[in-house]
Amino acid sequence: MPFDPTDAQDVYKDAGKNVLFTTLTINKSNPDEDREKVAELVSREQAILRSMNIRYPEEHLKVSFGFANSAWDYLFADYKKPQELEDFQPVKGPKYTSPATPADLFIHIRANSEAVVYEVASQIRNYYRDFTTVQDETKGFRYFEGRAIIGFVDGTENPEVQKASAYAIIGDEDPDFENGSYAFAQKYIHNMDAWNALKTEDQEKAIGRKKYSDLELEDDEKLENAHNVASQDNDDGIEHKIVRMNVPFSNPSEGTTGTYFIGYARHWSVTKRMLENMFGQSDRLLDFSNPVTGNMFFIPSLTTLDQIVEDELPVK
Repeated sequence: MPFDPTDAQDVYKDAGKNVLFTTLTINKSNPDEDREKVAELVSREQAILRSMNIRYPEEHLKVSFGFANSAWDYLFADYKKPQELEDFQPVKGPKYTSPATPADLFIHIRANSEAVVYEVASQIRNYYRDFTTVQDETKGFRYFEGRAIIGFVDGTENPEVQKASAYAIIGDEDPDFENGSYAFAQKYIHNMDAWNALKTEDQEKAIGRKKYSDLELEDDEKLENAHNVASQDNDDGIEHKIVRMNVPFSNPSEGTTGTYFIGYARHWSVTKRMLENMFGQSDRLLDFSNPVTGNMFFIPSLTTLDQIVEDELPVK
């Protein structure tokens, strides 16, 4: 195998039952000092994860920590950079735009217990609160039967668990950053009143699958811009996959309900083409789902995290 899944962060496993996404920007006062603070944050985060997994193995705690291109350029200007790491640019379609929003650091925590998620997040915060600003924090949950909040089974198009790591983890094409991953995070707010006003048959045509059985519709039954058509990447006649985790969130009293999309990929170019197809073809789901954030991150391997802690990243 050209990669080692045991050296990867938690980028190809289940979405979890209780989930917390945190996006941070670095206040950028002094790169040398901030690099030391980030090294301590990385070290402490890994220690917290190890401790909690020993104490609560039944909670299946998983954490991913990553850097946006802006953070990498600021913190590690003298070091090599992952080959596909770049600033995320807005993806503009004829009707809708996938926005780019501020981001430097990204933390994705999930576990069976909300208490474990809280404890990990609270402990990690002690090591970033003095030099960062929180841009977004979203708490998600597992919906009935693992369905998306719009009622359809989620993750059907994901690769099987046994094969998922090959789609999510960087291989020997970038040997300095092998076993890392590229993450794309996007927060959507749904117009649930408009979505729920559709007949089930019209919802199915929009998604491209049956709502209750999850069976895929025949091509002539789908809309041309059905979600499971528009969101694919079939570059060179081959269907390329990523590991998708769509997590519902809601503030019911405010009438705010949405989906936090996180996609982990071996190649950022695959996710990027999916976005270009989705927005370029005006995915029917976008008529009901408004993207409000957009960020791309590199998720280092455990080896690379150790190099960050020890200030031993490969130099240019």
